[in-house]
Amino acid sequence: MKIDFNRPPFLGKETEYIREAVEKNRMICGDGPFTKKCSAWMREKLGTKEVLLTTSCTHALEMAAFLADIQPGDEVIMPSYTFVSTADAFVLRGATCVFVDIRPDTMNIDETKIEAAITEKTKAIVPVHYAGVACAMDEIMALAKKYNLKVIEDAAQGVNAYYKGKALGTIGDFGCYSFHETKNYSMGEGGAILFQDEKYLEPAEILREKGTNRSKFFRGQIDKYTWVGYGSSYLPSDMNAAYLWAQLEEADKINEKRLDIWDYYHEHLAVLAKEGLIEQPYVPEYATHNAHMYYIKVKDLAVRTKLLAYLKERGILSVFHYVPLHTATAGEKFGRFHGTDVYTTKESERILRLPMYYSLSLEEAGEVVRALMDFEEY
Repeated sequence: MKIDFNRPPFLGKETEYIREAVEKNRMICGDGPFTKKCSAWMREKLGTKEVLLTTSCTHALEMAAFLADIQPGDEVIMPSYTFVSTADAFVLRGATCVFVDIRPDTMNIDETKIEAAITEKTKAIVPVHYAGVACAMDEIMALAKKYNLKVIEDAAQGVNAYYKGKALGTIGDFGCYSFHETKNYSMGEGGAILFQDEKYLEPAEILREKGTNRSKFFRGQIDKYTWVGYGSSYLPSDMNAAYLWAQLEEADKINEKRLDIWDYYHEHLAVLAKEGLIEQPYVPEYATHNAHMYYIKVKDLAVRTKLLAYLKERGILSVFHYVPLHTATAGEKFGRFHGTDVYTTKESERILRLPMYYSLSLEEAGEVVRALMDFEEY
């Protein structure tokens, strides 16, 4: 491809910091100096009380499901238009996923459809902040309070994005981030779990450290550590954290560049939207997005298929996104769709994601725009 869909962010200091972890710090396992720097950045920048780096957002979600005490037979409400990890974390705990329809404007869970899906078995709501655009969190938090439910934010795409000035991932009981190579800030594979209630800190540390109280040992709070409960290996290498730290140091620079690309697409594709050939992303007034992605919507699946092939012929790799979970074999086995699928499937078949990454130049974005302008089969 002449223009890739994604390239992992690389600012220049990543290899220097990895070398520092290996040669100077002589610590490449978890919870080293770079892990601590990344965690401190998130506490200060995003205003979260507690944050633990994890090996992925999937694992952050798994930790959240455990800490929220999700049990077999419980039900968890979420959108079907999301990545499989959103559901897997709760299925692993024996819960049933209850899928509800999405809003066609933001592609987020339709907050007006949640209450009707609540039963006596409902334990949690999982809003997914698609494209780094916030869900309607006031309404969701009000429902959670009314029915005594946990809120676990899947903010995999929402690092450094906000809802009414509050960082995504810091509003619910738990927030889960991704630092996968496709995200705005990357450590290759990695994530983080955020929470504001200190009561979760010790069980979260034990869970992340294979069921041991090793974290307390390294802080000098106990003279030896031992196996104290259930756990797994959710702690990332400090080398991964070193890579991430190089980007968090330049988070504003990365954010500004991505916003420039997003704004360029939005401005120059407006003519196609005005002609009714495409739909552009919608960002509500309450949301401050992070330019995680720029997508367009075309008429239907047939047009999208032709446009994807056309862009590929022009040397441009564009992709679609999720196949709704409730239509998948596992989705039918482990969950159910509540209400009517008015928008989830229809909108998922129309969406097309454009190249978006830190090193993408505006000249390359211009090539993408020209190709979209030249396409004649909308």
